[in-house]
Amino acid sequence: MTDPRTVRRVVTGHDSAGRSRVVDDRNVEAITSALMPGFVAYQLWGRDEPPAFPDDGSPSDVETWFPPREGSRFLIITHGPEGLAPPPGVDTAAATAELERQMPGVLASMEPDGSGMHVTDTMDYLLVVRGEATLELDDGERAVLRPGDVVVQNGTRHVWRNYGTEPCTVVAVAVGADRRPPRTENADVGVRS
Repeated sequence: MTDPRTVRRVVTGHDSAGRSRVVDDRNVEAITSALMPGFVAYQLWGRDEPPAFPDDGSPSDVETWFPPREGSRFLIITHGPEGLAPPPGVDTAAATAELERQMPGVLASMEPDGSGMHVTDTMDYLLVVRGEATLELDDGERAVLRPGDVVVQNGTRHVWRNYGTEPCTVVAVAVGADRRPPRTENADVGVRS
């Protein structure tokens, strides 16, 4: 990667005779936000429906940052260390609108208290490739992750923090899922519902 603001993406597909071909080879531009210094994201690929082959390799128009049921997203995300503040004079309304344009639905998934906690109807597979990430869950439970560590995030309420001194980069695949009401115990009769 020569330019830190782009990631090269090579896409294969099938030609009219069914042979495999490279159908796209280009750089994907970084998503950044004045609201989140040190944050860089790349939406490398996404589908809002399951794949079917043969496929000509054309990109799919996706409407939201997080995939719907049966959809998927392929992402690289970098978080700067905790404590980085937006530069003085940032136009918060304009920066918020730009972030919503670049990452539709992300802000709506965040809890309104500003904590960064959120829940998505996705199963996420994440690999830490640089730095240190802390996954925080309900009741303050934490898992500290370093390069080579992976997380399978099963639609739980969570937030990512970077308490380290350098940026943390994760590679992630998000797969859309169904959310069902939680199973509860009936203490009187011992029946699960």
